[in-house]
Amino acid sequence: MALDRWIALIILGICLVYGYTAWFTMDDSLAPFMRRNPIWPSTFPKLLSIIGVVASFVIVLGFEKSQGHNPEIDYRRLGDYKVGQVVLLLALMVGYALGLRPLGFIIATTGFLIIGSVILGERKWQLLVPVSLVATLIVWYLVQEVLGIFLSPWPRLKGG
Repeated sequence: MALDRWIALIILGICLVYGYTAWFTMDDSLAPFMRRNPIWPSTFPKLLSIIGVVASFVIVLGFEKSQGHNPEIDYRRLGDYKVGQVVLLLALMVGYALGLRPLGFIIATTGFLIIGSVILGERKWQLLVPVSLVATLIVWYLVQEVLGIFLSPWPRLKGG
C-alpha cells in the first residue's frame, strides 16, 4: 500500500475515535435546557468526523487517483520544491502565535498577512497593506462584536 493510503488509514482511525467521542460521549454532560437546542456543542465535531471519514475512505480506496498523472513527491529532487517558503511560513506561524498577546490582534495579524504574502511572492505594497489591514479589522470586528469573544486589539502595556 502506498504512503498516502497508510496516512489516510491513520487519519481514518483518528476520525473514527473523534467521531465516537462526538457522537456518544460529548452530549452526555449537556445541561437539560441545552438538549432542546437545534445545534449542540458537538455538532461541528460530528460534521468534521463525517467529512474526515469520507475523505479518508476516498483515499484508502483510491478513488482520488487519476489515470495518467502520478503526483508522487520525488525525495531525490527536494531542492526543486519551495521548501524554503514552507519553512519560513511555519516559522512565521510560530512567531504569530507567540506575538499575538504582546502585540495585540490587529498588529500581529496584519503583520502576519503582510509578511506571509511577501514570502509567497506578492510585491504590490499599495494593494497588500490595505487588504491585510481591512481583512484584519473585519475579522476582529466579527469576533469581538458579533460573536462577543474578547480579542485584545492593541499591544498590552506594562502593568495593564
